[in-house]
Amino acid sequence: MEKLARRRVVVTGMGAVTPVGIGVQDFWKSLLEGQSGVDTIKSFDAGSFPTHIGAEVKDFNGRNYVKKPKALKLMGKNIQFAIASAKMAVESSGIDLDSEDPTRIGVIMGAGIVNSNLFELSGAIIASLDDSGQFDINRFAREGKDQLFPLSLLKHLPNMVAGHISILYNAQGTSNTITTACASGTQAIGEAYRSIARGEAEVMLTGGSDSRIEPLGLTGYSLLGALTRRNDEPKRASRPFDAKRDGFIIGEGAGVVVLEDLDHARNRGATILGEVLGYGAAADSYRVTDLHPDGRGGIRAMQLALRDASLDVSDIDMISAHGTSTQQNDRVETVAIKQVFGEQAYRVPVSAIKSMIGHLGAASGAAQFVATMKALNENIIPPTINYENKDPECDLDYVPNEPRRAELTTALSNSFGFGGQNAAVILRDWSESVGESQDNEVGS
Repeated sequence: MEKLARRRVVVTGMGAVTPVGIGVQDFWKSLLEGQSGVDTIKSFDAGSFPTHIGAEVKDFNGRNYVKKPKALKLMGKNIQFAIASAKMAVESSGIDLDSEDPTRIGVIMGAGIVNSNLFELSGAIIASLDDSGQFDINRFAREGKDQLFPLSLLKHLPNMVAGHISILYNAQGTSNTITTACASGTQAIGEAYRSIARGEAEVMLTGGSDSRIEPLGLTGYSLLGALTRRNDEPKRASRPFDAKRDGFIIGEGAGVVVLEDLDHARNRGATILGEVLGYGAAADSYRVTDLHPDGRGGIRAMQLALRDASLDVSDIDMISAHGTSTQQNDRVETVAIKQVFGEQAYRVPVSAIKSMIGHLGAASGAAQFVATMKALNENIIPPTINYENKDPECDLDYVPNEPRRAELTTALSNSFGFGGQNAAVILRDWSESVGESQDNEVGS
């Protein structure tokens, strides 16, 4: 059977809700200024926790992004962030989705662990205690459950992120939710790219969202020993690849992009920002908490992305690193980059924006994608701030502390998740000269 030719996939819109800015322009401006979004946690009293700093989204009001305020009752913060980002992305793309075939519009979103809804649940638990103060399951079934919002489960299911976006835009095409922890956002974008490349959709809304800055989320990551305890200097706490890094900063936010088939975008006169050239995903198959010491999953993901894009390492002008600021992750990512890029690893700039926005979980890869696309469009690499102490095992060019002007065409973005799930995407700046030099369809 004759293989179908692979369609080219372009980026036409972007939206972001982040700890350093709401909207792509504010987000990008803050990155170039080296602003840190890390501070003492304000959404609840975290003073008694081992880590009480985080990267929270500031000045966000979900009412600004929904037609009916009561709809917010069905949306956790992560869903609200995603809806806001999706609206920004669609608006910036200029696409009129009402005039599109809804069966050719799809949604794939990365989503993290569901919010615990601890405060709502605590009321139900208190109402279920017996006279001796013990939890009574029968009393809960009779009375305690009445303290819960009837649709509370639907407020926090991971698939509701994609579900709400699909409903908002009447997107009746392929729909999926990626929950590969920290790799979710990048993998969602990669799978959306594949959906268009295979001809399953013409338009995809894709990215990731997450919000785990709440008591159980903070406790869980603290018990893993993954969080920094540099509470006395929050702005300097996230320091990827620095020798004195001691853990990541828990963050929250969302990023959504509009991907389109190239012909579809051209036919409607869209402004094209860039092109997704390749995607790779692979597993470490090692431990649920640790990356393989040799970085084998990350290596494979980058190699697959390069092969998918038909590129050599010399074609990559910058790397957007996963760069969490943990001892192990940054060392292993450096090892993986060296293995894939060889001597070229010392010549390609490596930028880690988690130094400013913290770790947005399932949204981190989507935020990186937006920042990387802006870097390619404007020929500026965002800095890795707080890089002060060289680590002999992390000896690449991490663009320390200041943004850098550079001629940029093509970039690779990495995301590595718990469970050893790794993803990488390659994107390229768009120019009509590049577009016109190739056929609309490339070999499969």
